[in-house]
Amino acid sequence: MKNSNPLLCNPESGICEIPADNTNTADSSLIKSDKKPVKIIYYTDPICSSCWGIEPQLRKLKLEYGNSIDIEYRMGGLLPDWNYNSGGISKPSDVAHHWDEVSIYYDMPIDGSVWLEDPLSSSYPPSIAFKAAQIQDIEKAVLFLREIREMVFLEKKNITKWEHLELAAKNAGLDIAKFKTDYEGKAKELFEEDLKLGKELGVRGFPTMIFTNTAVNKELVYGSKPYSTFENALLKVFPSASKTSYNKTWTSIFTKYNSLTAKEFSELTNTDRNESEKHLDELVLDRKLEKFTTKNGAIWRLKNTSR
Repeated sequence: MKNSNPLLCNPESGICEIPADNTNTADSSLIKSDKKPVKIIYYTDPICSSCWGIEPQLRKLKLEYGNSIDIEYRMGGLLPDWNYNSGGISKPSDVAHHWDEVSIYYDMPIDGSVWLEDPLSSSYPPSIAFKAAQIQDIEKAVLFLREIREMVFLEKKNITKWEHLELAAKNAGLDIAKFKTDYEGKAKELFEEDLKLGKELGVRGFPTMIFTNTAVNKELVYGSKPYSTFENALLKVFPSASKTSYNKTWTSIFTKYNSLTAKEFSELTNTDRNESEKHLDELVLDRKLEKFTTKNGAIWRLKNTSR
């Protein structure tokens, strides 16, 4: 194993890296687009700080090119357990300071204190839980993933625990009985399939986005990159993709996404970052939004949304 630890994400490259083969032996039918002109296979992990870092770009891509893209979320298995010592991280407390550092780099709120107060033993349980949500409803599964990310990055909750997974599933509108049954059964197989396909595709870190068209032409975006990088990858595999103009008022943006960081709001509304935060704070004063503040930034939510 090379001397790198998956939890030590490199903010400059924007990658949480795992040791992997770079051979691509995947069946092309698994990655070919069959619904919309472009399929994006997105390899991620619930506790990948670099993946949290690209939420602004990903949300904008969905708003501008949602008619052309179908995003298939796959789980990569960032932290199997703590049975290794590499890359300067050998125990959960080593991650705390690192998360605080990357929070500043990505301008996304991350509180590393969860690794001191209630550390996670693995990222596998929340990954399997995501697959259970996906069995039930693909859109609600994305909401579920956002819920558990906010829990771990902002609220310092150990998302390997059932109580947090269950609450996130409720907030995402999932059927809890089915969610629990799938979590304990079929979802584990689906997670193993994700890990297998990841190896076949040569995925070696997160976030990894593979853009493919109906002819299986591919473009890879590896790591946290500016929005233009994702847009250019899409246009390479589908040059005729048309950009949708969307309503950039705060009411419209919060109707689409009921929680936003200042970086996300700035990206989605094309407004200055500092002006965005000022506007969001004014909406809190007007009792339109609620603000949840961490030591490394804040998130704003529509009032009266379940948490």
